[in-house]
Amino acid sequence: MRKISINIYNKFIQNESKAGIILILCIFISIFIANSFLGAYFNDFLNLKIGFNLTSLNFDLNFSSLSWINDGLMAIFFLYVGLEIKREVIAGELSSIKQASLPIFAAVGGMLVPALLFAIINYKSNTATGWGIPMATDIAFAIGILSVLGSRVPNSLKIFLTALAIVDDLGAILVIAVFYTSDLHFIYLFFALGIFALQMALNYFGVKKLVFYIIPGLALWYFIHHSGIHATIAGVLTAIAIPSTSSKRKHSPLEKLESLLGKPVSYIIMPLFALANTNIKFESEMLSALTNPLGLGIIMGLFVGKPIGITLASWLAIKLKFAKKPRAANWKQVFGVGLLGGIGFTMSIFVSLLSFASPLFQLESKFSILVASIISASAGYILLSYLSKKQKAVPQVETSKTVNVQQVATNDLEFIL
Repeated sequence: MRKISINIYNKFIQNESKAGIILILCIFISIFIANSFLGAYFNDFLNLKIGFNLTSLNFDLNFSSLSWINDGLMAIFFLYVGLEIKREVIAGELSSIKQASLPIFAAVGGMLVPALLFAIINYKSNTATGWGIPMATDIAFAIGILSVLGSRVPNSLKIFLTALAIVDDLGAILVIAVFYTSDLHFIYLFFALGIFALQMALNYFGVKKLVFYIIPGLALWYFIHHSGIHATIAGVLTAIAIPSTSSKRKHSPLEKLESLLGKPVSYIIMPLFALANTNIKFESEMLSALTNPLGLGIIMGLFVGKPIGITLASWLAIKLKFAKKPRAANWKQVFGVGLLGGIGFTMSIFVSLLSFASPLFQLESKFSILVASIISASAGYILLSYLSKKQKAVPQVETSKTVNVQQVATNDLEFIL
């Protein structure tokens, strides 16, 4: 089980670092399209209705292309995130209180401080509902930037950021489920809960075939979509139900599905989401949006709130002896990781779409998220790169002990897993 978990972790890091590069390209492509003659055609495509409905059966599956991406494909993204979280809780970085305490404290601090800053700046304004926007960290971008630094950053920090981002995702899912829902339709919700109960029963009775979870999962998505709760929660619930126990010789159904979804999520779903939802047409007035309460709240939340919240919460957890500081890392490096936590692109844009019905607020939010994420990524990279140059003595000590980077990484993972 330990070797399987290490292999999945290594594949996860590789996928996320490459996905970060692809996402950056998709962002630039989307912005280029939005500001060219292709912009109108692209918007027409996003608004194109795809699907069908059966009025006699009250069955509706006729949504715009953008809705299929944000509600349909992103449900698969949340299924993948849910599988990550469940695996880490069962046999990974979150499998015990001792292992999970530092990233949990850090993630909670990294969610609460940005939300508080946004709420203060937007107090009693018509954009106050966007407090959840700066709470999220984009795993792909953050790990992608950290991976570029390579061995210049202690491997323990990479593990810390990965676990922090996973807990952060869980927090974002809970925020979406509880605070960003429309009016509930209890009949649909009742059917959804029934299907989830069926999935859990299949798990209880030892059913291993993934098809018996995926097909009910499609029905679960439909009923949750119409219940008023955001449809992506169906992905998380399905992930909870999928069996995770396995022998040492072969992967569990959970690990098989996670491995199967890794590349499609990283290389298709997230890039499509970035293409469809960045879509920012620059106007001269947009610069002023960065200083209004909405834009300022997002930038201050991500760029200032995230590193402060992550660092202070980590310091508190270690001071109270609930956790230990990442191996071979100092507080300046922890703060640098906190800056990378301010890269909130994918999930932050997703929450902004749920927060505001106004296209103007959505556009201002996306532009502010883009600016804050670029600033956070640049600052985090520069700081961590600068600190690595000041600590050249550390790698020299390690090489004198004939310990290579790959071996250190493996040892760290075995210690944690």
